[in-house]
Amino acid sequence: MNKGTAILTTETDLPVEETPAEEKNIRVLIADDHPIVRDGLKKLLAFEDDIKVVGEASDGRQVLELLQDLEPDVVLLDLRMPNLDGLGVLQSLQTSGRKTRVIVLTASDDKNEFVQAMKLGCSGIVLKQTATELIVKSIRKVYSGEIWLDSHTTAAVMRQFASPADSLNQMNGKARERSPLSTREREIVQLVAQGYKNKEMAEKMFISEQTVKNHLHNIFDKLGVSDRLELALYAIHKGLHIAQER
Repeated sequence: MNKGTAILTTETDLPVEETPAEEKNIRVLIADDHPIVRDGLKKLLAFEDDIKVVGEASDGRQVLELLQDLEPDVVLLDLRMPNLDGLGVLQSLQTSGRKTRVIVLTASDDKNEFVQAMKLGCSGIVLKQTATELIVKSIRKVYSGEIWLDSHTTAAVMRQFASPADSLNQMNGKARERSPLSTREREIVQLVAQGYKNKEMAEKMFISEQTVKNHLHNIFDKLGVSDRLELALYAIHKGLHIAQER
């Protein structure tokens, strides 16, 4: 069974220069201070027809410069880098408003760093010891707007979010004592877990943005979560997102 918690072209006779396939590539920036890691990731991703490595960075400052010059779709970001670390890069991205999605690719087992990275807007966390096929899959899933956490990381992050007085088990019990989610609320939970904003959900569901906010207020109350990130993590943990691939 796939341990990733991801939710979840026809060829033409046109000349090569007129084929739009190149535009569909997922543009990836690799950020790691170890050349051997960058080289290994480049070789791994070179086998994927829909993924193109557009640049490399060896420190956080260089990441920010290349983000502006290259405009990648996804950044594979190491947390431990010189000059500016991965959390610093995420913080800069958060304030800049850039829509580039970030996957933290790390050897760290510091759960506090995982939580900080999620709060700063990263879309996925992948451990460097993860199977190579899951690294590739995480890029595709995050590019499509989904959150990617493997089973180990999900559990760790959920434990860090739960306070001693409100552990995950207590949260689950609290949810069971309240009214079950309606069909509409479950749909909103799925969309939140996929990274949709209130306005985007309203347009997709043909309802007002205020109605979305009202639904979210009810969902937070029913599930005992306090914000969208906790809701997304809860959804992944409880299987309230789109059915997982197996």
